[in-house]
Amino acid sequence: MALVRQEIGDVLRDLRQQKGRTLRQVASRAAVALGYLSEIERGQKEASSEILASVAYALDVPISQIMRMVAERFEAVETVVIPDTVPDEFVTNYDTKSLTSSH
Repeated sequence: MALVRQEIGDVLRDLRQQKGRTLRQVASRAAVALGYLSEIERGQKEASSEILASVAYALDVPISQIMRMVAERFEAVETVVIPDTVPDEFVTNYDTKSLTSSH
């Protein structure tokens, strides 16, 4: 199960890396402790709205873009359907003779 803090952290890390910035550079510009930003990126800490706004500013990215990217990640996970049964076409096309033949 995906957690919001993990997805936010992944998005922030991806954006930071795309912009070619180090963790230290972003933490300094956002006025956030380096270790704390690292924990946010790793999904270990929840980012408050104030911290998220500071990091967005430091990355020159609107918060709305960050939230949209997080939402897209959730949508991708939520639309994956894993059947709880084996589809009939697999059962009818399955060759049981190969299981019972001796080698």
